[in-house]
Amino acid sequence: MSKNFAALTNHPFKAGAGIARPAQVLQQNVTLDDPATSVMTDLRSVAVVNVRAKTTMEKANDKMIRYGVRMLLVMDDEDKVTGLLTATDVLGEKPVRFLQQMGGTHADILVRDVMTVQQELEVLKLEDVQKAKVGNILATLRSSGRQHAMVVEEKADGSQTVRGLYSVTQIARQLGVQVKTAEVAKVFAEIETAISVKQ
Repeated sequence: MSKNFAALTNHPFKAGAGIARPAQVLQQNVTLDDPATSVMTDLRSVAVVNVRAKTTMEKANDKMIRYGVRMLLVMDDEDKVTGLLTATDVLGEKPVRFLQQMGGTHADILVRDVMTVQQELEVLKLEDVQKAKVGNILATLRSSGRQHAMVVEEKADGSQTVRGLYSVTQIARQLGVQVKTAEVAKVFAEIETAISVKQ
């Protein structure tokens, strides 16, 4: 090197260090008329929490608790989305039905046994979301009876990339509504009640 560069000082690495994660700060105090993108978790800004289909359901549930999420994308060995796992899948009837049909114990259940597979999933297109309002997203989630929605970006060749996620509980928080239940119908009722009081 033609220039003389001073070396930086090395320091000991301390035990218990975590890692930096991308953080998207979602706007607070949104209204139903705000842009839909103001309540979307943008995967270009936030790393998505995911799991493999061969992971045990118990480990996946632990991961949801650890990261404070109620949904995981299920990935294959090539990092392609093969499904979706929600807290409802884990804590609802699916594990019971699986055990009735296949036998075994809770510890035997894998993510692939209770997840919603890719072929059963519907998504929103980013181009539609960019023109929509928060109220449109809530209406979409309510009509589908779901707490979550995926947003995809379509490429010229027709392939899709998951670009964003919606969560009804996240939207409720941004609307200033404290949700006390995980039951879909009740969540929407709590949002409607809180919004009508504010108006």
